Amino acid sequence: MKVPHPTAVWFPLKPTSLSSYSYPSPKPMKMSLINLKINTNASFTVSAAAQDTNRKLPILLFDIMDTIVRDPFYHDVPAFFGMPMKELLECKHPTAWIEFEKGIIDEVELARKFFKDGRSFDLEGLKNCMKRGYSYIEGVEELLHALKQNCYEIHAFTNYPIWYKMIEDKLKISRYLSWTFCSCSSGKRKPDLNFYLEVLNLLKVNPANCIFIDDRLRNVEAAVEVGIIGLHFKNAHLLRQDLSSKGIEISEEKNQEHSS
Repeated sequence: MKVPHPTAVWFPLKPTSLSSYSYPSPKPMKMSLINLKINTNASFTVSAAAQDTNRKLPILLFDIMDTIVRDPFYHDVPAFFGMPMKELLECKHPTAWIEFEKGIIDEVELARKFFKDGRSFDLEGLKNCMKRGYSYIEGVEELLHALKQNCYEIHAFTNYPIWYKMIEDKLKISRYLSWTFCSCSSGKRKPDLNFYLEVLNLLKVNPANCIFIDDRLRNVEAAVEVGIIGLHFKNAHLLRQDLSSKGIEISEEKNQEHSS
């Protein structure tokens, strides 16, 4: 019998406080599995009474971009603007995209201030470029299906603007997980520790009963600082091995049925 989720939340939660980070540079070399010492100054506890004993643990928290979904910003957007990534990073406004990710500004304001020099561009063209570029990372959809078939509670935990809805429209990721924790609605971004603590508080679960998967090492390190088990995504094959090493049940038979 499938174990029900404690709640059925398919879209992000209401914004709270804000924090500030610069837009990430091209991503560093990735590792597979991270084991770091927990920072006891960022500890978090949940009483046994607060936890639903019927929940299947651990809860899985997935980053989205370049973990589940190919990120068009790095692969397609420079070509859309007709410039290399280095030039794009130099020309764009230093905080506009971050503000968009945190829900501080809408897409109209993003278009107005995206470039430091105030030049205009085709916003709808950019959105269409992004839509075309969204696709599942190889092997990840099959893995998500197998995890879902094994009744795991799975949530998105992502830095992304309201355009996450374009991803959902194209890829229907909500078949496998809930769009529960998005920066555009929380007003926080990874690796802000308060974002991780907010997740734990809303899930009402001890951090050791959560596994967080992200392609960015710094975000994984932050998860480990609050006691969450962190896996650094490299590819679907290695992630499958890492999850299995943590005792996660992955049904190969059901996965093959999905692929056929």
